[in-house]
Amino acid sequence: MGLSKLSSTLVLPKTLVFLISISVIDELVPGDYTLFSDYKPTGKPERVSVVKVKAPGTSSSITEIEIKNTKVFGNTKVELSFDKPKVQANEEVMISFNLKNAANNNPVNDLQPYLGEAGHLVIVKKSESITASDYIHAHALPGKTTEPIRFATQFPEKGTYKVWGQFKRNGEIVTADFWVNAL
Repeated sequence: MGLSKLSSTLVLPKTLVFLISISVIDELVPGDYTLFSDYKPTGKPERVSVVKVKAPGTSSSITEIEIKNTKVFGNTKVELSFDKPKVQANEEVMISFNLKNAANNNPVNDLQPYLGEAGHLVIVKKSESITASDYIHAHALPGKTTEPIRFATQFPEKGTYKVWGQFKRNGEIVTADFWVNAL
């Protein structure tokens, strides 16, 4: 089953409305998935809801984790870097996404705000049973969109994490994913 983007608006009891957006690159692979939705009801603290779903079919082998700090996503080359040589659990770290034009390696100059921010960062810890406590969401720090987009965060425990940076470039959403080890 091919699926490029799925977006839906949910109306929950007490008129809470939020948007869930899932981007899947090739095909929806059979297996178990964990969906996160974070939202902030008016006058209340931020909340994270977790939904577990299963895509029917025979599960394929698990994808090998590749630790790589530079990748190309469409016409955007993304370099992931940290302000420290090693990412340490329970220590604040500055994560930077340097976005370049993949064709000429020049810095991009067409970034636009996405959902009111220069960028969004989502981090999920690799775990047998993923829960809301394995999920982190951060917004980009203020800065020029011609410089690397920076986020301040921390990895709460030692382990392997999937990191997604999301940016809007010339009207298109760029979602850059990387694996990171926290020591």
